[in-house]
Amino acid sequence: MATSNHDSGEGRGTKVESKGAMVGKEKVSMTMQVDQLTAVCLCLSASFLTRALSSRREPRLALLVDRLLRCSLFLIPLLMDCLSEMNLAAESPSSCSSGSSDEFAAFLENEIEAEIEEEIEEEDEEEIDIAEHSNKRRKVMDEESTDEESPLETVDLANGEISSNGGNVTCAHPIVIRNLCSHCGEFVEEAGSSVAFNYIHKDLRLGASEIEKLRKEDLKHLLKDKKLILVLDLDHTLINSSRMIDIIPDEQYLIKQVEEGKDDPNQTLFRLGRYHMLTKLRPFVRTFLKEAKNMFEMYIYTMGERSYAMEIAKLLDPGNVYFPSKVICQSDCTTRNQKGLDVVLGADNLVIILDDTEHVWQKHKENLILMERYHYFASSVRQFSAGIKSLSEMKKDERESDGILATILSVLKRAHEMFFDPKIGIDLSSRDVRQILKLIRQDILEGCNIVFSRVFPSTVRAEEQPIWKLAEQLGATCLDDVDDSVTHVVAVVPNTKKAEWARENNKFLVTPRWIEAANYLWQRQKEEDFAVLKKVDK
Repeated sequence: MATSNHDSGEGRGTKVESKGAMVGKEKVSMTMQVDQLTAVCLCLSASFLTRALSSRREPRLALLVDRLLRCSLFLIPLLMDCLSEMNLAAESPSSCSSGSSDEFAAFLENEIEAEIEEEIEEEDEEEIDIAEHSNKRRKVMDEESTDEESPLETVDLANGEISSNGGNVTCAHPIVIRNLCSHCGEFVEEAGSSVAFNYIHKDLRLGASEIEKLRKEDLKHLLKDKKLILVLDLDHTLINSSRMIDIIPDEQYLIKQVEEGKDDPNQTLFRLGRYHMLTKLRPFVRTFLKEAKNMFEMYIYTMGERSYAMEIAKLLDPGNVYFPSKVICQSDCTTRNQKGLDVVLGADNLVIILDDTEHVWQKHKENLILMERYHYFASSVRQFSAGIKSLSEMKKDERESDGILATILSVLKRAHEMFFDPKIGIDLSSRDVRQILKLIRQDILEGCNIVFSRVFPSTVRAEEQPIWKLAEQLGATCLDDVDDSVTHVVAVVPNTKKAEWARENNKFLVTPRWIEAANYLWQRQKEEDFAVLKKVDK
C-alpha cells in the first residue's frame, strides 16, 4: 500500500510538473510575442519617421509626434490582451495566433501608408492653392506695372506666419520656446524682433504679429468683461522695505511687533528672512486690490529682481488671484532703466499705471498716475533725502479711510465709469483711458489763476518749468504777473512783492506743495494747510 501510494504521489507530481511546464512554455510564448509586437512597433515607427522626413519638403514636428502616439494606441490594446491571456493560462490554456503580430504589422503599415498619402495629398493641394494665389497676384501686378518687378510673395498661411519667397516656404517663428519654434519645430538661434516674456513662461519669445494678435484677443475679452488694465509698482507705491542693517534704534520696536503679529491674518509688517529685510504693506492695500480686481486685469511691474518680486507678490496675493503669471521685473524690461508696456499683453489705450517714479515711464507718461511715495522706514526717507521723519519713527501710519490708496481707488472708479459710460457715442474699442485721465486731471484746479513768485529763477522760460506745466495739467491758468483775475500766488518766501500783493488783496498765498498735493491726491487741497506764513519779528 505504501508503495502504491508513493507511486500514485509520483504520478500526480509528474502531472503537475508537466502542467507547470506547459504553463511555463505558454508564458515564454506570450512573452516572446509581446517582445515581438514591441519590436514591430518600434521598427515601423522608425521607418515611418524616416519616410515622413524624406517625403516632406517642410516636415511638421507636431504631425510626427501625433503619428507616433497613434502607433502606441494601436499597440496598447493588443499588449493588454496578451497579458490577460497569460494570467488565465494556468486554468484555461490558450495560444495567441502565430500570425497576430504579422496581422498587426500589416494593419499598422496600411494605416501609416494611408495617413502619409493623405497628408502628402493635403500638402500638395495646399501648395497648389498657394501657387494659384501667387500666380493670380503676379498677373494683377504685371497688368498694373510691367516695368516693375513683382514683390516677394507673402501668403497668409498658418495665421499669417508663413511667407513664400521664390517657392521656398519660410516660418516667421511667431512663438519660440527654448529656441524652438512652436509652429515648425526649427531651432531658432537669433531673437530677431521678438520680445521675451519670461514672466509668463521661461524662455518664451513672441513675434510682433503674435503679440498683436494676443493684444486684440485680450482687448475683446476685457471690453466684454468691462475691465481695463492696471499696472502696479511695488516699492514706495504698495509697500516699503528696509534692510535689517538699516533699521535705526528708534525702529527696533518693529522687530518685536513682527514676532507678536506673525499669526495675525491682518498683519501688515513682515520679516523676509531670506533677504534680511522688513517689509510694510501700505494701509488699505488689501481692500484696494480686492476692489480693483472687479474693474481691472492687474500686473505687478517692478525694477526689483524676480525672486524679490515673487516674494512680495505672495504677501499681497497669497491666493494667487490678482497677479497669476503677471509679475514683471527688471530682467523683463527691453530698455535699460526703463519700464515699458511692450511686455504687457494689453492695448495701451486700456492701461493705467500707478508708480512713484515718473522718469522710468518716458514713453507712457499719459498712462501714469504718479503716486506719493510711501516712506514708512527711516532708510526710505534717507534714500530720497526727504528731510522729514519717517512714519515708523513717529509711530504712526497713513489712514485707511482717506490715505493715498483710498483716494486713488476713487479716481480709478471714476475713470472706469467714464470709460464704459454707455452715453458716450464712441465704440468701446476706440476709447482711450489716457484721455479720460486727462479730463479728470483738468477738473482738479479748474478756475484757479496762478502767479509764481521766486519758485524758479527769473532767467528761465516760466512756461517750460515742471511746476508751471503741472498746474496747467490740473486745469489751472498760469499768468506772468498779478492782476485782478489772479486767485493764487505760489511762493516759497513771504516777503516778495507778489506775496505782499496777495496779502493786501486777500488772495491765497500758498507753497508749491499745494499744487503737488493736488496732483497726488487728485483733488484741490485746503489752502490754509499750505499757507506761506509771514515771519514774526522778535
